[in-house]
Amino acid sequence: MKIVIAGSGDLGFYLAKLLSHEAQDIVLIDQQLNLLTYAENHIDVLTIHGDCTSIEVLKNAHADEADIFIASTDSENVNIVSSILAKNLGAKQTIARINKSEYLSDSALTDFSKIGVDSLISTKHLAAEEIKILLEEASAMNFHEFEGGKLALVGFTIQESSELIDLSIVDTAKFNPNMSFRPIAILRKDETIIPRGNTLLKENDHVYFITKPDTIDTIIKITGNKKIKVRSILIIGGSSTALFTAKLLENDFKLKIIERDRERCEDLADQLNNTMIIHGDGNDSELLLDEGMEESDAVLALTGNSSTNIVSCLIAKNHGVDRTIALVEEPELIHLSQDIGIDTLINRKLIAASNIFRFIRKGMVKEVTGLLGVDAEIIEYEVSASSEITKTTIKDLNFPKAAIIGGVIRDSESFIPKGDFQINVGDKVVVFLRPSVIQQVESYFN
Repeated sequence: MKIVIAGSGDLGFYLAKLLSHEAQDIVLIDQQLNLLTYAENHIDVLTIHGDCTSIEVLKNAHADEADIFIASTDSENVNIVSSILAKNLGAKQTIARINKSEYLSDSALTDFSKIGVDSLISTKHLAAEEIKILLEEASAMNFHEFEGGKLALVGFTIQESSELIDLSIVDTAKFNPNMSFRPIAILRKDETIIPRGNTLLKENDHVYFITKPDTIDTIIKITGNKKIKVRSILIIGGSSTALFTAKLLENDFKLKIIERDRERCEDLADQLNNTMIIHGDGNDSELLLDEGMEESDAVLALTGNSSTNIVSCLIAKNHGVDRTIALVEEPELIHLSQDIGIDTLINRKLIAASNIFRFIRKGMVKEVTGLLGVDAEIIEYEVSASSEITKTTIKDLNFPKAAIIGGVIRDSESFIPKGDFQINVGDKVVVFLRPSVIQQVESYFN
């Protein structure tokens, strides 16, 4: 598959890195030589220096032969124009990253597809939707459903009071007699661990489980966490992500937004109906306390500054707030903020990349999910009649060590499979895997 990516910033680079493990034919276009040089030194891609709205540059990148053209620059206009040009040159499918909410209406989508933009991706809207899901399942630091909730991915930090500390994965089976959940990944500081039977769990590990929905409460208990119900939310920062989030939440939760810019406060007040807007500095701990931070069930730090968001969440945790979510864009801050006690981090580019990856992995792939700070992906595959994975039991598959089958969905039933489980045609299989073995794993499903 030939994939042309316009923009080699965080989003474009992440997509190219993920796809480069599969020997895809990838071309990166950017006007910044330093970004292209970095990409060339770290991943196997062809780079083109130039303006992606130039027909000559697009031709040099062979956009006319592209199976998928992805416009991921920071400029909405550039992304739309370059996608239209690429489509007219011959690209089979085009995806443009956008900002404006009105472009996402049904009528707008129809119009854009007619002029050459097949799919629109808004990092801010996707982040807002992710935040809503996390607040609805507020006890977990991560939550993602497969096939309408037949299986779920949940992430929890192992607390000091956890019954799992210093137990091996094999020994934890006593808490899981019906095999209703499975740990599929551990993030320990900046190390990603795919757990095996003898892997020991440690305090402060971030552990990700594939589970049946009715077992989540058990996982909450044994990891030393508590059940959280969110009703009142304090949002720090009036960014566009905060606005989109408030629009999604304000009819179901009690909301306040603190924003330091008075003009932006007025703009927020015009666009929101059931949200209290407060003019003030979200770094002012006295103001936060005066505005009822201690009584809030959750604090969302959604300013445009990652460091500010981290500090705001730490202030909230120090004052007993149960749930904190910080918008963090800089990769170097991700592991730091996870280790110092912030419940959940949101990275818009990672969320968008996972969403875009679904377009690329269409067919046998149903879902793709990334975990912030974790050097691996979670992919849901659909098993076809020709799939190699149906030929024998899981234990005899010689499945890559850098991958683990977490769960299987068969019709209306879900399974956490053991080694003697036989996967059938039509099953949906949830696999946790490192990017380096994606191509090898997919050979079992082709």
